[in-house]
Amino acid sequence: MQLIETFTSDRLFAERLQFKHLNELYHMHQNQKVMATLGGVRSDEATRLLIFNNLHHWQRYGFGLWVFRDKVYHQFVGRAGLRNTDVEGINEVELAYALMAKFWGKGLATEMGEQILKIGFELLKLREVVCFTLTTNQASQRVIEKLGFKYEREIIRANLPHFFYRLTV
Repeated sequence: MQLIETFTSDRLFAERLQFKHLNELYHMHQNQKVMATLGGVRSDEATRLLIFNNLHHWQRYGFGLWVFRDKVYHQFVGRAGLRNTDVEGINEVELAYALMAKFWGKGLATEMGEQILKIGFELLKLREVVCFTLTTNQASQRVIEKLGFKYEREIIRANLPHFFYRLTV
């Protein structure tokens, strides 16, 4: 399987997440505003582990997370991608995304999601993708619904209530 190392959208450039992105992810994972939507601030060790696990995921499945930058100023916007995850004992492929707060409300999460789903369905031949967010994160719920996901149920993830969605081709 050919790995999708990089790709672009209208306003963004994406490259496969690697250890060279560690400082940007440290910064993101220490940002209380951003991490309030993702279950809380993460330690430096947890950030290193996320990258290590992502590298392993790429080797095993041929896909994972990308780092996104805006095309104009090359600023770190966030991370997003596809990853296998266990949801209540079932292996699912999740669309995951996180953006720095200064980029919220600009349609970039939707833009990222559209490109990632295109890769997932057209190139990776996935049949379905799931997505979940905290029940209190209305902005993320709007993104998920704009991307075409359908609400299925409420789940508990990291000891917190989440809305669970699915998109099937």
